[in-house]
Amino acid sequence: MRALIQRVKRASVTISGEQFSAIGAGMLVLLGVEVGDTEADLEWLAGKVARLRIFDDEEGVMNRDVVETGGELLVVSQFTLCASTRKGNRPSYIAAAREDEAVPMYENFKKRLGELTNKSVASGVFGADMAVELVNDGPVTIWIDSRNRY
Repeated sequence: MRALIQRVKRASVTISGEQFSAIGAGMLVLLGVEVGDTEADLEWLAGKVARLRIFDDEEGVMNRDVVETGGELLVVSQFTLCASTRKGNRPSYIAAAREDEAVPMYENFKKRLGELTNKSVASGVFGADMAVELVNDGPVTIWIDSRNRY
């Protein structure tokens, strides 16, 4: 399971020309579910995201998490995070989990992140053609892969 986390001043998801969700300052989490990801991957990644200290403290040091800063959360599914570019110029998405496996993991990730932060988690719609807009704060962008945790 892969996540690309961006500290944002604001972010939103638009589907078919209508705004579906939006947040103010906080974190945009783009989430990719891979074939074979487990509940252990989900639990580890959700915990890592919830506790990620990427917000400034009073001294300007990134030392606070999203809960401490009162930030908001937006999670968007993005199978392209699972792309392999090892051969050729066309990315391969064979590692991306199929819908029947990915949707439950995506939904459970959002739920678990909400439980760990005691926050409402805004989201996109799995499989939808979405326009994601954001104002990256910093910029701060962090890549986390649950298979690289050891």
